[in-house]
Amino acid sequence: MKLDATDLRYLSSDEFRVLTAAEMGSKNHEVVPSALIAQISGLRGGGVNKNLGELAKRNLVARVQNMKYDGYRLTYGGYDYLALRALSKRDTVYSVGNKIGVGKESDIYVVADRDGKQMVLKLHRLGRVSFRAIKNTRDYLGKRKHASWMYMSRLAAQKEWAFMKVLHEHGFPVPTPIDQSRHCILMSIVDAYPLRQISDHPNPGKLYSALMDLIVRFARAGLIHGDFNEFNILITRDTGAAVVIDFPQMVSTSHPNAEWYFNRDVECIRKFFKRRFRYESALYPRFRASLNEEGVPSFSLDVVAANGWRNKDQQVLEDVSPTKMLSCH
Repeated sequence: MKLDATDLRYLSSDEFRVLTAAEMGSKNHEVVPSALIAQISGLRGGGVNKNLGELAKRNLVARVQNMKYDGYRLTYGGYDYLALRALSKRDTVYSVGNKIGVGKESDIYVVADRDGKQMVLKLHRLGRVSFRAIKNTRDYLGKRKHASWMYMSRLAAQKEWAFMKVLHEHGFPVPTPIDQSRHCILMSIVDAYPLRQISDHPNPGKLYSALMDLIVRFARAGLIHGDFNEFNILITRDTGAAVVIDFPQMVSTSHPNAEWYFNRDVECIRKFFKRRFRYESALYPRFRASLNEEGVPSFSLDVVAANGWRNKDQQVLEDVSPTKMLSCH
């Protein structure tokens, strides 16, 4: 869906209260009763109904006629507005520009602050494209009665934010994390091309070695990217260095399937270089050899169960993640 922030500055404080109430009510209701929205917002019924009508006109909520009761469902547009308002109030985002990318489960936009400094805003949109059926067949939210893709998108953003921060703090080639709200991540813009757009390279062997070294560097820090391919590697215009993006599927080297994820990352790079550059090397990293003699990383940046990221959240995401089904492009 398109992010249209035109009406954001024209929404009243009461409309945002109602929108926030719809978000809070959606934690336990797929369709939030109007009476519950009124109760949470603290506004009188007549005012709530008027505000809900205005929000529905803007496609920020959608009215749903249920067999048991009528109510409203928060849309991704409404969720976008709540996230953008939070970023705006923190003075990190002032304007929204063009869409510059569409991922399997995300949309990418150029945004700017008050000084006109451009940044990248990534909006996670799990469930939009792949594996919606999993939602109906797995009890992946435990005791939660309402399964919301917005909740899943929020988890994905929180995980990516946690990993991007710790990787940036330790000098890994990743975008600079700037801010995060709900399902959105704000990061620095990188002047680079996606590796998939590069048809020729003066020294593919050197680039191949650099990328394999990066896989090993991740592993020695206790991490595996999990989707290390030409779509998630940027090559900077000025130096030709690699910058890695997209971390919602990142796993620990202590994960039960760690070696499989590691080998898949390696194989994705090998296949791409053979197909695109006709370059093939007999040298490539092995999982165990990338760790120390005891089979553990040299030091651990594994932020699962740390920095706001929890093991139970990891399991929730893994249960619905399309990463399990991915193959090398």
